[in-house]
This record gives sequence, C-alpha cells and structure tokens, in this order.
Amino acid sequence: MKVIPLHLEEKKRIALAVEYNRSAQQEIYAQFSSKMLGVCRQYIKDVHHAEDVMISGFMKVFTQLHTFEHKGSFEGWIRRIMTYECIDFLRVKKNNFNHQDIEDVILVEMETVYEMEEFSVDDIQNLIDQLPDGYKMVFNLYAIEGYKHQEIAELLKISEGTSKSQLSHARKLLQQQITVLKNTINGTK
Repeated sequence: MKVIPLHLEEKKRIALAVEYNRSAQQEIYAQFSSKMLGVCRQYIKDVHHAEDVMISGFMKVFTQLHTFEHKGSFEGWIRRIMTYECIDFLRVKKNNFNHQDIEDVILVEMETVYEMEEFSVDDIQNLIDQLPDGYKMVFNLYAIEGYKHQEIAELLKISEGTSKSQLSHARKLLQQQITVLKNTINGTK
C-alpha cells in the first residue's frame, strides 16, 4: 500500500487552485467551508449574513491564494482571512463599535469557573451572540482566536485600553448570562 503524505496533496491542490482549477477550488471549499462558517458565526449573529461573509471570504482566499507561502497551516491562513472579512462586514454594518475609551481604569480580570458541561455549544454561541458587537468582536479575537490586546487594538483601530475594557465588560456580561442560564436549567429561577 502506497502512503501519500497529506501535505503533498494539499500543496498540489493549492497549486492547481492558484491556476484557477475549479475542481481544486471546490475541494478546498468543501474541506474548509463548514469550519469557516463556524468562524463567521462566532462574529456574526445572523446565519445568512455569516454565510455571505464566508462566501466573500472564500473569494478572497482564491484571489489571494498565490500569496500563501506554506509557512504555517493553510487552515489558519484561511481562518485569518475569514476573521478579517467578519471585521470588515461588522465595521461597514455598524461603522462604529459602540465602545468607550477607558485608558486609566485598572482592570481586574475576574476568572470564574463554571461547569460548562451543562451547556450545549448552541447555548454558549447564543450567549456570545447576545453581547454587543464591540464586546463580541474583542471577546472572539482575544478568547477564541488568541490575539493579544495590542493586535486587537491595531486591527479594530481602537486603543489597547479599550480592547481590555471591552473584554472585561464582555466577560462580566457572559458571567451574568451564564448564571441566569444555570438557574434556568436547574429550575432555581
């Protein structure tokens, strides 16, 4: 039995897609579309808008594919494009992230551990969806995507203090929402 390394297949598929080979592009889309829709849903509440952003993100992937240098994961490269597309979509939609500059406030990170196994992925996504857009954007970039506050500030054109403040407010709101959801699930409310 002959074993073909997956990374060679991926490189071949990318090379074909760079040359606008439709079947290679379709294979890439089929492989990553469901994950990338999940990425878009983290930022955009409406599934139809998230799908539209994902489609435009893939258009960008295929037009910029020649710039992928095979340094790091291909999925990570696509994910970054999707994240930027979501930010652009929300920026155009809102044109302002409803944030406050709080430079001189000392932020205390409150880490409360909840028994998350009680909640489904849909429950958690619904809680995140209820956050104001600015809070949700910073929360996703920091907690899910792993960006640092300085990177978030540059990306969203806000101050680093605002990024920290938005994250702190998002966490507090999520903690309150989780408490309400726990009480509802346990029948104590």
